[in-house]
Amino acid sequence: MAKINIQPLGTRVLIKPLEQDTKTASGLFLPESAKEKPQTGEVVAIGDDENIKLKPKDKVLFAKYSGTEFKFDGVDYLLFEASDVLARLN
Repeated sequence: MAKINIQPLGTRVLIKPLEQDTKTASGLFLPESAKEKPQTGEVVAIGDDENIKLKPKDKVLFAKYSGTEFKFDGVDYLLFEASDVLARLN
């Protein structure tokens, strides 16, 4: 992953949502409008608060409609409070 020029502040965490499969198990392709919002992502950067228990490259689970969505250099990102991240995926 390329270095990004965004540094979250405080207890915020920057996450890149993981892409969802565009094909069903039976082989049908899903249009964009039929896909669900992602609930998993990869931590890209963390804020400067020492109580954050995540680190870059962690795979995480978050609530479907939480976080602030934005696009930077053509890539979609989500900005969360660290406490809004539900779990780390192993």
